[in-house]
Amino acid sequence: MKKKISLLAAILVLAFSLAGCSSSSDSADYNKELLVQQADAMISNFSQMSEEDMETFKDMSDLQLNLTLMQSGFKMEADNFVTMIDAWNSGVEECGAYVSHEDFEVEESAKSIMLVAEAKYEDRNAEITFEFTKDEEMKSFTAAAKYSMGEIMKKAGLNTLLGMGTVFAVLIFISFIISLFGLIGKNEERKAKALKAAEEAAEAEAKKTETMTAEEMPADDLTDDLELVAVISAAIAASEGTSTDGFVVRSIKKRRKNSQWK
Repeated sequence: MKKKISLLAAILVLAFSLAGCSSSSDSADYNKELLVQQADAMISNFSQMSEEDMETFKDMSDLQLNLTLMQSGFKMEADNFVTMIDAWNSGVEECGAYVSHEDFEVEESAKSIMLVAEAKYEDRNAEITFEFTKDEEMKSFTAAAKYSMGEIMKKAGLNTLLGMGTVFAVLIFISFIISLFGLIGKNEERKAKALKAAEEAAEAEAKKTETMTAEEMPADDLTDDLELVAVISAAIAASEGTSTDGFVVRSIKKRRKNSQWK
């Protein structure tokens, strides 16, 4: 609570410093001196605030922060003020601690008024910009770091390498995926060849069974053939008028279809 009171007191001091500028005007539409002093006051305020102080402001409710800003004389919304705190911290993180800035120049457009100035930071210079609406409400703050040509080329080179590296990595990944399709095709081809070989083996076995001799056939088939031989022998003996005692069966072979029986 004491910290909030001290911050409020500091802002009220800035408010008194802003009060004397409301009467002068460089334009019929806005008071340039007032906008410049508000910008200077905001920079002075930010440069003297600690991280803890800034977090205190960010933890305030919108109502509390709006009342504080109103009492300080700053014409701005609470969410814009919090955004400006983040932008200030980003500038300090990139450029180092704030040192000073030159005079502001006014750049006016149809919808806004921009105050632009060169600023010096510990590590590198930057261009700071405050944006105001036509009714003199402060909208935003930015700090754009200035890099040398060598730093710009180095950053561009790194970005190019990163982009090309990403592209090549994606192409390599796509090539790997495509190569897997070939392996899948070869696996299917091997399965088809194995199935064809199995079918050919089955056909060969069937042909071998058909041409098997009586000596190679199972015992059940031999029994049937002996019965058939006895019948045929009896028929031959009857036609010749002899007995079957003189018949001797040497072998049993299946007659080929294209051969003639003699």
